[in-house]
Amino acid sequence: MRSAIFAIISVVLFGFAGQAIAQDAAVKAENEKNINLLRKDVRSAKKQLIAASMVLSDAEAQRFWPIYDQYAAEMEKLYTDRIHLIKEYAANQKTLTEDQAASLNTRSIDLDYSFTQLRKRYVPLFGKALGGKAQALFFQLDKRISLLIDLQIASEVPLVEQ
Repeated sequence: MRSAIFAIISVVLFGFAGQAIAQDAAVKAENEKNINLLRKDVRSAKKQLIAASMVLSDAEAQRFWPIYDQYAAEMEKLYTDRIHLIKEYAANQKTLTEDQAASLNTRSIDLDYSFTQLRKRYVPLFGKALGGKAQALFFQLDKRISLLIDLQIASEVPLVEQ
C-alpha cells in the first residue's frame, strides 16, 4: 500500500511541476483545476498512509484524527504558499533580477521555518492525544512524506541561472 501511495504522490507532484510554467489562459485555468484535484489526492493518500502505518485504539483515533485534520489544513495553507512561490519563480525564471532572486530565496527559507514552527506547535497536542511513541511515529511519517514531496518538487524546479 505504501508504494502505491508514494507512486500517487510522485505522479501528482510531477504533473504539478511540469504545469507551473506560464501558459495561455485557458490551459492555465484547466491546469489549475487539475492541480487542485491532484493536491486533494495527495492529501488523501497521505492520510491513508498514516492510517495504515499507525495502530491506534478507538479512543486514540477519536482524539488523533480531529487534531490531524486541523494540522493538515494548516499544512495545506503552507503548501499553497509554496506553490505560489514556485509559480512566481516560474513566471519570472527567464527575467529574474538579483532582487527577485534574493526575495524568493528569503521567502522560501521563511516558509521552511513556518513548516517547522507548525510541527513544533502540534507536538504537545499530538502527545496529549497519543503518548510519546505514537506521537514520534506520526511525526516520523509526516516528515518522511513531506521530504518525499519536497524532493519531487525540488527535482522539477529548474535551478536559478547566474
